[in-house]
Amino acid sequence: MSAGSPESSRRGPNRRGVVQGLAGASLLGAAAGATASLDLLAADMPAPIEIEPGALAADEAHWARVGRYFARTEGIVNLEHGYWGRMANPVLQRYQAALARVNQDNSFYARRLYGPDYQYARERVARLLGADVEEVALTRNATEAVHNLIRQYRGLGPGDAVLLADVDYPAFKRTLSWLEQGRGVRVITLELPPRTDAATIEGLYADAFEQNPELKLALVTHASNQHGLVLPIAAIAAHAERRGVHLICDAAQSLGLLDFRIDDLGVDWAAFNLHKWIGAPLGLGALYMRKGSLAPIAPYPGERDPVTPDAITSDAVTPDVQKRVHTGTWDFAAAITIPAALDFHEAVGGAAKEARLRHLRARWTSAFDGLDGLEILGAREEADWSGMGAFRLAGRATPEDSQALQRRLQNEFGIFTVSRYGLASGACVRVTPQVYTSVDEIDALVAALRTIVASPS
Repeated sequence: MSAGSPESSRRGPNRRGVVQGLAGASLLGAAAGATASLDLLAADMPAPIEIEPGALAADEAHWARVGRYFARTEGIVNLEHGYWGRMANPVLQRYQAALARVNQDNSFYARRLYGPDYQYARERVARLLGADVEEVALTRNATEAVHNLIRQYRGLGPGDAVLLADVDYPAFKRTLSWLEQGRGVRVITLELPPRTDAATIEGLYADAFEQNPELKLALVTHASNQHGLVLPIAAIAAHAERRGVHLICDAAQSLGLLDFRIDDLGVDWAAFNLHKWIGAPLGLGALYMRKGSLAPIAPYPGERDPVTPDAITSDAVTPDVQKRVHTGTWDFAAAITIPAALDFHEAVGGAAKEARLRHLRARWTSAFDGLDGLEILGAREEADWSGMGAFRLAGRATPEDSQALQRRLQNEFGIFTVSRYGLASGACVRVTPQVYTSVDEIDALVAALRTIVASPS
């Protein structure tokens, strides 16, 4: 969509500089003496985007300009950005300045001035998601949020079942297995085909819900950390709702990788990372819980929902999403840098980022699609792609095979990737470029894989 379209206006400010974007925030508070050193200038941001994202995706000059705002890994082609994302240099400068100010003002800032800054960061995340601020809590990562949803889900016991899939995050699979061991809950594992499409995925989940009436809770991943497959979350959520199954959506990889709003997913509960594709400081995530959906999730142990007296009873409570997590003392400077990271993300454009990453993924996968020797995993159809992808040598799916392939890419060709495990079909090597990754770097991967396929041993 174009920058001036009604849709882009509905989704909030996408093309503005940091000064304008931060006008409503105290950012360390006026009483703390915020100085010009904490301000980012609009001139430091990429130029406003006036081109359709699809056309912009292949504009190498544009993405090279965006890339100048980022540090780069020296001496290697880094195609492993799915772990966490770099902050853009202006965001890093904001974080460093905020860290210095928090260190200087210490508890005076944290106890007297932090509250409005936290609330503004929370409001900005809610705005990005298209949610109400009361539906969002900031966390240290998506893992914390999902673990809390699983552990604090009320009423699971013998005779109940929970659902997961092989494409889900390994740590969450282990947590669901813990329910089996500790509460006698049966864990049902869904195996997706190594390469598949939305219709097939929807059918598998619908069948699982229908055939297992004891299901109470299901984990579903928006974009798989294994190979970037995008699951049809809204369709799955509709099936779950009809069967009375509560759904936890793991959106740890998808926020910033894909351009969406929470209503697009149709879920009550979801967990996000802000330090991956959004580019906020490391150690930041968010929990979303739709209004009216909090009761099945107990507050964090030791926390209580706030008491709300009324005319009928003096002990009525209002469920509060922030009571579902307890981060303790954390990185205040990181949290108040969230608005700057979102300003940069919106200046580049969520739709433009998604289109660029899809373009880079297509450039390397299309070179091998249907050819013998290399197996491309994840989505069969482009509509189900993200910018992440994965591959393995045909017939070589053990962890040792994947590790050897990853090492060969690194040691012989100077290309850094990562091995991923947990798929029912076996291990793979994941490729995650960033928006500023050049086509020359992707073509280097293609050339390396051609050499390896020709001489796999």
